[in-house]
Amino acid sequence: MTPPTSSELIGIFLITHFGVGEALVQSACHVMNQRPQQLIQLGVAANDDPADLLPLARQMLNYVDGGRGVLVLTDIYGATPSNLAVRLLRPGHVEGVAGASLPMLLRALGYRNRDMETLVSKAVSGGHDGVVHMKADRDAKS
Repeated sequence: MTPPTSSELIGIFLITHFGVGEALVQSACHVMNQRPQQLIQLGVAANDDPADLLPLARQMLNYVDGGRGVLVLTDIYGATPSNLAVRLLRPGHVEGVAGASLPMLLRALGYRNRDMETLVSKAVSGGHDGVVHMKADRDAKS
């Protein structure tokens, strides 16, 4: 089976607080044992003005869009990175999901050859399903 081309994949653009997106991308590369295609991140520092970053964010969005659209993931809804991300959204072509986590990103990477609606649903469920209350195994040996 041949890997999908960039025109067959929905791009993924992380806009997060400085360092968060970079760590998520590095972790995804580690888990997948390769750098996923069409994955990019922009870290927003505390003193950054979203209006100043908007032209760069638009350039990065265009870079990662192979024609099928882009899913924008951001860490905290209502914070500066998500306020920047909201300005990029175009329903059906550029969609956004807040609450980015490694389970969310991995799920999104696995479903981005599908349609945008499916991708958004799978990304959200990946974030949701990745939150688990762990319980101690009484039989586990330390």
